[in-house]
Amino acid sequence: MNAPDRLAHLRVNPDWAKRPLFDRSKWQRVGFGDVVENLNETVDPAEAGIERYIGLEDLEPGSLYIRSWGNVADGTTFTRRVRPGQVLFGKRRAYQRKVAVAPFEAVVSGDIYVLAPKGDRLLAELLPFLCMSDRFFNHAVGTSAGSLSPRTNWSSLASFEFDLPPLENQRRTAAILIAAESALEQSIALGRCQADVTAVVASTFSMRGRRKVETKKTPNGDIPKTWDFGSIESVTTHSAYGPRFPSSAYASDGNVYQIRTTDFDRSGGIRFTEIPSAHVRKDVVTEHRLQSDDFLLSRSGEYAGLTAVFSDPNDGRAYIPGAFLIRYRFSERLDARYLLKLCESEFGQKYVKPLATGSAQPNISGSAFSRLLIPIPPIEEQREIVAALRQFDSVGKTLASFEERQRFLINEMVSSLL
Repeated sequence: MNAPDRLAHLRVNPDWAKRPLFDRSKWQRVGFGDVVENLNETVDPAEAGIERYIGLEDLEPGSLYIRSWGNVADGTTFTRRVRPGQVLFGKRRAYQRKVAVAPFEAVVSGDIYVLAPKGDRLLAELLPFLCMSDRFFNHAVGTSAGSLSPRTNWSSLASFEFDLPPLENQRRTAAILIAAESALEQSIALGRCQADVTAVVASTFSMRGRRKVETKKTPNGDIPKTWDFGSIESVTTHSAYGPRFPSSAYASDGNVYQIRTTDFDRSGGIRFTEIPSAHVRKDVVTEHRLQSDDFLLSRSGEYAGLTAVFSDPNDGRAYIPGAFLIRYRFSERLDARYLLKLCESEFGQKYVKPLATGSAQPNISGSAFSRLLIPIPPIEEQREIVAALRQFDSVGKTLASFEERQRFLINEMVSSLL
């Protein structure tokens, strides 16, 4: 359900339009270039004492905050200067919605416009929200030229027209938008606080009432002394690549349903709504039929490294893995959902993703994944870890829902100004 659906129960107050904030009688139609200037102040950053530079990749889509930058001392060819409070707008691939407010002095990429109010008709605090509005971005995208790397030019942006409220209205609107954006940023910051599963377990879940946890060193870091450390192969009872069969085997009345990577959901489970069926020999179904708690690894292409755990929906159907999936079945020493959480963590990013080799079609071999060394807590502790991380996931979903609502409301309010 999207934000508008969730807000469908709200009713418009007919008196809102009469409030001073929405009284448009004194608003003036202006061109963007009439009240905003495109600054092109160039400097030698070393001579000017500027220590940081900002590239287009440092602007996060949909966020007004700068969280990454480079150091001039490490080398840069950028010379366009930005000062604190000025607005950065990514002119290349404008559909990415890259807008930010500079928090410090820096030099920026040539693919970034540096914008500031012209004169005193537009409040500086309102400018970034104006640049984030749907209408402005649609205009920027619609006036971009080029196929592989489209860019919008300043003359096109300057021609964008909107209704400009009086300054007092701008101040009230900006105060509301800044408060909403601040709340959104705090929510995003909380969502970024996702610790690596092994670190979380070592510091919290493994204590289990003990005041101190003795640890031992492994190639992947310290783990509690009571844990094992071994290969995935050492706890695997069976593994197999998904079967291949001709496309002509697919049919709406097939005897088996084949799960693809695109059927993985964000929580590490399976979406059963669009899984295709096929006519396959009974011996193939018997050999590859999935059981609850089977672990699935996507081995090829852009999805290489994605993982999921199969849970039987008990709908009477037989399910098998697709040809680009590897199925693992583990002994009682390993909980498949624990491994799933491990692969989703920073550990997974560090050790699983690099297993994909090849440029045109990255591929992870089953043997390479099986040789991967992992921390193996006692099975009960694995289940405690999974339960605790599920609570974290629940909080994360709540935060994501809040972020979606905040973005929707901010955008709707900005759109009301245009």
